Amino acid sequence: MDGAVTRESPLKNGFSSLLTQKLQNNLTILLFLLPAFIFFFVFQVYPILESVYYSLFNWTGFGPATKFIGLNNYQQILADEVFHKALGNALLLIFLSLAIQLPLALALAIMVGRDLPGRAVYRTIFFMPYVVSEVITGIMWLNLFNADPSKGLINAVLTLIPGAQAQAWLGDTRLVFPCLFVVLTWKWFGLHMLLLLAGLQGIPVEVEEAARIDGANTGQLIWNITIPMLRNAIQTTAYLSVLGSIQQFILVWVMTQGGPSSASEMLATYLYRFSFKRFWLGYGSAVALVMLVIALTFSIAYNHFVRTPEYLTNE
Repeated sequence: MDGAVTRESPLKNGFSSLLTQKLQNNLTILLFLLPAFIFFFVFQVYPILESVYYSLFNWTGFGPATKFIGLNNYQQILADEVFHKALGNALLLIFLSLAIQLPLALALAIMVGRDLPGRAVYRTIFFMPYVVSEVITGIMWLNLFNADPSKGLINAVLTLIPGAQAQAWLGDTRLVFPCLFVVLTWKWFGLHMLLLLAGLQGIPVEVEEAARIDGANTGQLIWNITIPMLRNAIQTTAYLSVLGSIQQFILVWVMTQGGPSSASEMLATYLYRFSFKRFWLGYGSAVALVMLVIALTFSIAYNHFVRTPEYLTNE
């Protein structure tokens, strides 16, 4: 009997020690994660829950929310033509960014990342707009697009061409969105190029040299070697570009405030207008949640269907 107790005691002691060690490890992990959880809850989860609450009220932001209206704010958003216009503009901006902005950034990244003479100077020039404040960028381009040729550089140059007339670039519903896209491309182009350049640095030069020895020309090298090996960088830039298009606000607000006639309205300017210009904070909360659902749905779908986890690749 005494012998059995003597044989079980070390086993029990070892098991208890293992549990204690595991508990201590879990507590240590929890202790390190706790500040992040607190910040995440206070600055992310709590505001979202509060927005959900206020979106169910007709609330102006003054005093407590007492006029419960259920889902009426959401019904009004989905029926509002201006919201449809803002959503359409966001989708158009996404399409233009993916179809024009990113290929252009990719082409220049390949040029300045490899053989272009003076590439360090070009990198600096192309990246410089990104470090300029969005407000300053908006004011600068607002002056360039000024309809008065004596104040706006673009119209001043345009009127020098025989037969050409000054244009109300930001006052014409047909021209305002292309003008904004030019400014957004100028502003964010450098960031996309930098991300693609970083991906380009990860491609071994030996691979490209081997392809050249095998007879590949520059076009074949780019199409069959460079672009496939830049897959992760391209996916990242596309992802950031789509989310940036959904959330675009500062440049549009500084330059046009969504006008004229909602021609340049974006989701974020629509949200700001109703929340902080008209003080329909209940309605604005509902718009914010609709934007959250759109961005979250895209993020989940993109990461599930498009992005391949790095641990499943050979890179």
